[in-house]
Amino acid sequence: MGSKERIQRIKEETRANILDAALDIVKEDGWQALSMRKIADKIEYTAPIIYEYFANKEGILLELTRKGNGLLLIELKAAKAEHNTPEKQLEAMWIAYWDFAFEHTHLYQVMFGVDMMCCEQKKSLPEAEAARKLISDTIIQIMDDKAICQDRVCRKYYTFWSIIHGLISINLVNKGTNEEMNQHILRDAIHGIIRTIND
Repeated sequence: MGSKERIQRIKEETRANILDAALDIVKEDGWQALSMRKIADKIEYTAPIIYEYFANKEGILLELTRKGNGLLLIELKAAKAEHNTPEKQLEAMWIAYWDFAFEHTHLYQVMFGVDMMCCEQKKSLPEAEAARKLISDTIIQIMDDKAICQDRVCRKYYTFWSIIHGLISINLVNKGTNEEMNQHILRDAIHGIIRTIND
């Protein structure tokens, strides 16, 4: 390995260490505790080194948001690939979305600002757009040809997202019910919205 490749590898490892340290801090103390100084202390670097990789805390939050959306996209694709009909694919993707929120809670929180003070991400990320398109394209497959219109597709997507994200948010801030009840509500909501796609 040449010196350029070695330097690049060290930079990538340092960047990954910074992001891992940020998530560790959040898991231990919550999003409000995250600071550049705490990250530096956690990985035993000086704060100026952290600033060489990220201009500020918002840069770290953006990168974690990108990482979360990339992982979610992988899980949505895998869920869709397990089924043959668009109705089953849509159900599987929203269940995968639900599972992601509880398996990667801290990433989900930064992606959607649940139970944290966070600056709003101004620009959409390609990973988030790809996930939205994957679900929207599946909604289109269910629609009658005469019913396809971008406004309707958008409305159905946001109906799904509002209900499922709302249920996740309620549970993430410890206001939800038990898991069995959550699963009934989740599946009732998904099936109910699927039935209305052509209405």
